[in-house]
Amino acid sequence: MDEVKKDVYSVWALPDEETEPRFRMLMEALRSEFSGPRFDPHVTVVGATTLTEEEAKKMFKSACDGLKAYTATVDRVSTGTFFYQCVFLLLKSTPEVMKAGEHCKNHFKCSTTTPYMPHLSLLYAELDEEGKKKAQEKAYTLDNSLDGLSFRLNRLALCKTDTEDKTLESWEKVAVCNLNP
Repeated sequence: MDEVKKDVYSVWALPDEETEPRFRMLMEALRSEFSGPRFDPHVTVVGATTLTEEEAKKMFKSACDGLKAYTATVDRVSTGTFFYQCVFLLLKSTPEVMKAGEHCKNHFKCSTTTPYMPHLSLLYAELDEEGKKKAQEKAYTLDNSLDGLSFRLNRLALCKTDTEDKTLESWEKVAVCNLNP
């Protein structure tokens, strides 16, 4: 029997049509100064999980069915310790946001020991501490009303996200669903 091809999938919650361009502009501006690959504004709800396409699509559909659009609020611009969490908007861990993450993880049977840290990445890059600090300051210069900004996450996307590919060229959206209001 042939081995069924497995890929690495993630599930993203996507910001609503009003806020998405604002995040995209900020991301473009940071990338033009600090470089790094282009990617869509998103909040990861299920991190890299290896599945067949059929499994992933089935789990994605069931995750979409039971989830409603929800509101997230930015706590602050923060920096992380690795490429995929270089500079990001840390979101407040409200019950609504945490429940959405938990809901999706359960459908994807993810047993992760890492606590869910809801965030929207602004820049993927390998920067030293000084570079990250500069990028963080630049984000506030570009958009000084980020802290406390509330926005809706009204779509989920199933994406192929090979984390070895730091150009992100192989990344693709496989399916998108609109969440019930």
